[in-house]
Amino acid sequence: MNLFGLMETSGSAMQAERVRAEVVAANMANAETTRTQSGGPYRRQQVVFAANSSSAPGNTGFLESLAGASGISGSLASLPPLDATSPREPAGGVHIADVVEDPAPPLKRYDPGHPDAGPDGYVAYPDINPLTEMVDLMGATRAYGLNGSAVQAEKGMIASALEIAKS
Repeated sequence: MNLFGLMETSGSAMQAERVRAEVVAANMANAETTRTQSGGPYRRQQVVFAANSSSAPGNTGFLESLAGASGISGSLASLPPLDATSPREPAGGVHIADVVEDPAPPLKRYDPGHPDAGPDGYVAYPDINPLTEMVDLMGATRAYGLNGSAVQAEKGMIASALEIAKS
């Protein structure tokens, strides 16, 4: 690993955790969405991380796949695409392998006055637990902060090494 390897590794983790936080925010925002473009209720999204290897190509195009995932819109869909000429991901870092839908069936609530109610009076709602989403958001925030601290620590070590070299 080169001098800036930790920064590259922490940077890739920070980018992945940012996307994870945005997916959690999309889940929270759509917790009561009963009708999407695909016709059914919103499906909870989950981020799948994967470790980078020294020969793995970059994660070019994963943001485009996020924008195409069902129910994701707004800030997540408007993220700029990654540059296809960007260097490979750092060895030891992480990247977003996929954003997948939760396979859990929707929750049924009796609400015959709702416009999306079926003939039996039940409405299909997303199976999104706000407590689970908040725990995921806290984990993403904590991991992001810890990686930022690691970058700051390496900057301090580099500065100290430069001071030693000067004397």
